[in-house]
Amino acid sequence: MNFRMPAALRPVAVLLLGGMLCACNQGHPTDEGQGAPAVPALRRQGQVIEVPPGSPLLAQLRVQAVAAAPWSTPITAPAAIEAAPEKLVKVVPPVAGRLVQIQRTLGDAVRAGDALFTMDSADMAALRAEQAKSQATLAQARREADRQKLLLDADIAARKDYEAAALALSNAQADAMAVADRLAQLGVPTAAGARGSYVMRAPISGRVVEMNGAQGAYWNDINAPVMTVADLSTVWLSAQVNERDLAGVAVGQEAHITLSAYPGQELRGKVRYVGELLDPQTRSVKLRVAVDNQGGRLRPGMFAQVRLDGPEHQALVLPATALLQSGVGTRVFVELSAGHFAAREVQVGAQQGDQVELTSGLHAGERVLVNGGVLLHD
Repeated sequence: MNFRMPAALRPVAVLLLGGMLCACNQGHPTDEGQGAPAVPALRRQGQVIEVPPGSPLLAQLRVQAVAAAPWSTPITAPAAIEAAPEKLVKVVPPVAGRLVQIQRTLGDAVRAGDALFTMDSADMAALRAEQAKSQATLAQARREADRQKLLLDADIAARKDYEAAALALSNAQADAMAVADRLAQLGVPTAAGARGSYVMRAPISGRVVEMNGAQGAYWNDINAPVMTVADLSTVWLSAQVNERDLAGVAVGQEAHITLSAYPGQELRGKVRYVGELLDPQTRSVKLRVAVDNQGGRLRPGMFAQVRLDGPEHQALVLPATALLQSGVGTRVFVELSAGHFAAREVQVGAQQGDQVELTSGLHAGERVLVNGGVLLHD
């Protein structure tokens, strides 16, 4: 049996049904929009900051105990690369003359004794003439001394004639030896050669690093170098160390070197010399470090920075990430108890890599926030 509600009663029925549903809902509230209260990220209680359990910040915080460790304060100083003075020779010709041939030019490698350049020199010609004259005089004096000896033995000549001849021979020998010594000083063989030719030879093995002369030019200044030869297989690093750092510097100490030309690359050397005199203007002492340069990458004049490891001592050390800047000071967050932190001012010393020395403000064993402290920093 089908029942159809008259159309006139339908609106009234809809209103009654809606009222019944509302009454039912008032007795049974829904859970929608009524979730548990959210956990705050942190709470501030005076100087103490609390990070409660369940806070989303906890996953980003890391705490570490302050510990003592061996530590050395590095000594740093600006420096420059220099050629070793004993391995750099300015080649100055000992005689004036014309440069008729240049056997080695800029950048050429040379060995000790190699010909560098040849000169045509009037001074050399005069010295060769003096050599020839002294040799002729010596030969004549020797013959005369031998003749007077024979005459003396035969009772033909007087002894005074023999003695005069012997004296003349001695003088001739001295003159000849003086000329030979002069030639030896110039590096010229004593045997007769081209009258005015002079060959300048390399005094050391190395490389021609500077060139001033040109073939065909007349070189009249015997104090000016025609070229410079240097052995750069080992170079010096020269630095100025402050007076206050002298206690931590010693011969034989290892040096760490960084160069402006090769950033990110560290070289090592040994301290070979610590200056005996203090510069009164800069209050510093000159330091020299020997650096191997077999590859030829280091060039005199390059700027560098040198770091020396100072005396080792025990120090409190923390990661640099624990430090936070507060105005003109530095502070860290110390853990008072689980989830409770307080800021504390500290004094720091030198930093090496990602570690920093603490000079005051903390004690060994205290726990410090080393990661995420910026989240608590106001």
